Amino acid sequence: MTEGIGGRPAQGRWLQLVCAVVCMMAISSPQYTWTLFTKPLAAQLGVKLPELQITFSLLIVLQTFLAPLQGLIIDRFGPRLLLSLGAVLSGLSWVLASRAGSITELYLTYGLLGGIGTGIVYIGAVSQMVKWFPDRRGFAVGMAAAGYGFGAILTTIPISADLASKGYQDTLFSYGWVFAAVGLLAAQGLRRPPGELAALQSGHREQLAGVAPGVMLRTPLFWLLFLMMTMVSTSGLMVISQTAAFARDFGVAGVMIMGMAALPLALTVDRVTNGLTRPFFGWVSDRIGREKTMFIAFMLEGIAMFAWLQFRADPVLFVLLSGVVFFGWGEIFSLFPSTLTDSFGERHATTNYGLLYMAQGVGSIFGGPVAAQLHESTGSWLPVFGVVIALDIGAALLAILVLRPLRARRSYV
Repeated sequence: MTEGIGGRPAQGRWLQLVCAVVCMMAISSPQYTWTLFTKPLAAQLGVKLPELQITFSLLIVLQTFLAPLQGLIIDRFGPRLLLSLGAVLSGLSWVLASRAGSITELYLTYGLLGGIGTGIVYIGAVSQMVKWFPDRRGFAVGMAAAGYGFGAILTTIPISADLASKGYQDTLFSYGWVFAAVGLLAAQGLRRPPGELAALQSGHREQLAGVAPGVMLRTPLFWLLFLMMTMVSTSGLMVISQTAAFARDFGVAGVMIMGMAALPLALTVDRVTNGLTRPFFGWVSDRIGREKTMFIAFMLEGIAMFAWLQFRADPVLFVLLSGVVFFGWGEIFSLFPSTLTDSFGERHATTNYGLLYMAQGVGSIFGGPVAAQLHESTGSWLPVFGVVIALDIGAALLAILVLRPLRARRSYV
């Protein structure tokens, strides 16, 4: 169990986990259902895909690049207040985006406001778990991150149906209010872990072990983790943002499988595997080590991406392999924060992970508009897939050949 300053076990940490998972579920759809909105938004606003995909990059960049500042604010004011605010801002981003009349307005609402809101909730929920579960850090962070992956399972098919029947404006408006209300309610159950609370109340925060952000930024270990997370984020975010586009180009998007079109079915399967992989590989990493688990997972994604490309014209295999791809990708959101906190301690865990989380923002640029532009200039998805497969395999090799010996040689806490 998590312990306080006096060695007493922390109670109620499973309730904290439930609240964190629900908060994450409430903010997951802006990222994971974005691909469903690209076609109607492009038609309505009169823009091409690379220009439209800037919205997605703004969402992820602001979600991640503001994370260090958001982490500092969460440490100052506590998780309940800030995650409440983040949930409301995330929901409002959809409500306001439903009335966007230009691409600039979409950037400011879906991208800017959504990125700020989802970033507050994401960094806050993950940092809560690394503090509440030091003995099961990989599993607990994986469960919280699974909420982000699983959340869109409940919404992908309904949103797809509402888009067809009501249009994107009514869909964004109604779901935005629901997401805001659910996230706000779940955030009310969050609180600081006893050890942190006691240290703050006594004025002795230094009793918590950990490396300050400025010190961490001067270590090769941090920048290796940043590089690896950027590489794997690029691969997964390319798929998330472009799935609808390349499914249509491959000719499988509208093919019916068991009474359902292949595209929404694939997106639903993706959410299941993207959620399951986070606690699963987090649990595995608690037992066999972070680096070995990274090697297995990243290599799995690279191989699955290669197979996906080879069987891209088969709608059944397209759906099944999309699930395998995400099973090899989503675990980065349990493995990287766990590895970082293992290495640099809990005292500055929120801010430190905020700095590492910026790697996903970099990945969103490469996986979003840059990947779309590469497709636009070459007229093919093959170069795009080739690049991201190489990134996956490269990250797997870095984990076992560089990260593992580096962490074995040096301890920072």
